Amino acid sequence: MDLLQIFPHLNAALNATSGVLLLCGFMFIMRSRVREHRFCMLSASIVSALFLVSYVSHHSLRTYYLGLGPTRFTGEGIVRPIYFTILTSHTILAALVTPFVLVTLWRGLKGRYDKHKRLARLVFPVWLYVSVTGVVVYLMLYHLYPAR
Repeated sequence: MDLLQIFPHLNAALNATSGVLLLCGFMFIMRSRVREHRFCMLSASIVSALFLVSYVSHHSLRTYYLGLGPTRFTGEGIVRPIYFTILTSHTILAALVTPFVLVTLWRGLKGRYDKHKRLARLVFPVWLYVSVTGVVVYLMLYHLYPAR
């Protein structure tokens, strides 16, 4: 397996790890375990940042260095619009949620807990959706309907 082929698997693992950390962080805060919550949420943020670096690196290498262009989805029939709906919502929400994740994280770290909590209630489900749909896109693109 060459280096370029590792990226999709790494990206899916990073998305899955972020999702697990988000769920653990949520569970911890529901049990008033603030220290563990903070650790999970900081870790989820770091893993998500690593994902972004890996994702951009993969697509930059693929497109600009190797001239391969985007990976093609090979599924046909009803699965095609399902895939593109998931991919589109994932991409748009990932771009939109990122600054809100940063603000939520900042408020928590600065001890502005009321504002942190208000925003986190909106940001958490979107961030979790983005993590989960990232894995779904990977499974559809590389395992259910292998890309060419």
